[in-house]
Amino acid sequence: MKRRIALQALSALPLALSLPALSQEFPSRAIRLVVPFAAGGPTDTLARGFAQYLSEVLRQPVIVDNKGGAGGNIGIDIVAKAPPDGYTIGLGTNGPLAGNTALFKTMPYDPVKDLAPVARVAFVANVISVHPSVPAKNLGELVALLKANPDKYSFGSGGNGTTSHLGGEALKGMAGVRMAHVPYKGDGPAIGDALGGQIPILIASITATAPQVQSGKLRALAVTSRSRSPSLPQVPTVAESGFPGYEFAAWYGLVAPAGTPPAIVRRLGEASVQVARSKAMADKLEAIGGVGAPMGPQEFGAFMRTEVPRWAQIIRAVGATAD
Repeated sequence: MKRRIALQALSALPLALSLPALSQEFPSRAIRLVVPFAAGGPTDTLARGFAQYLSEVLRQPVIVDNKGGAGGNIGIDIVAKAPPDGYTIGLGTNGPLAGNTALFKTMPYDPVKDLAPVARVAFVANVISVHPSVPAKNLGELVALLKANPDKYSFGSGGNGTTSHLGGEALKGMAGVRMAHVPYKGDGPAIGDALGGQIPILIASITATAPQVQSGKLRALAVTSRSRSPSLPQVPTVAESGFPGYEFAAWYGLVAPAGTPPAIVRRLGEASVQVARSKAMADKLEAIGGVGAPMGPQEFGAFMRTEVPRWAQIIRAVGATAD
């Protein structure tokens, strides 16, 4: 009897030791970081800076791979269906990681069931801006222009389900105006068309918009955050501009495929939080109009579970749809 118990204990020993060993060995090669939006947008900009510092912490290359489309669903679906070994992770936003479940009639993945939360990284607000040809110098004048010209103007965003899209829909409802939504595969393509005058109104991240505003190529009317942005301190908030309570900022988080070993998730989470708390990353975030908001795997997982119903409520309230 004693001999049987001893043999059982010995047979369980490799399993008990496997997780710490796995954590110590990981990573042993390059990690793919899927960005579910096009190059040039805020997620891409943030991801490239983050990947650089994460590579230094993990001592392995972290390679950014842009897979835009369907409001971020295409890229995050790639992550959800990747081998759960920690070598394919994604940097998503509240769209593909929460709100899209209510925005799209069908989803290729379930953000709660099919993904393993790794870490929340940051918040980044948006800017409402217009092409210089639009005769509006502030948000109040834009609202008056839209009321006088229903359905004449459209606004572009980084994609269905993004905070720029939902923020535009919320503004339409609060202001009682009509304007069509034109979704793009990220802020980069949207800004390109805004600069060319193909779309008169743009709602996009401070990250991507600030340089165009500072150069005079776009005119900023309001920022969507609770307080003014250090990147554009002269630009009032939407709340200051006559719509109290308005606040739409994007959050960014790292995810892995569900089933990724807990030791690997923990290793990635610890490294990601370390990067998010670093002075170097804080400086980079400030430069792009963002603020650090680090959370580890468990806390970020709980946060995501509350964000899914919260964004569903917002989407129902504004009547937004991607289909």
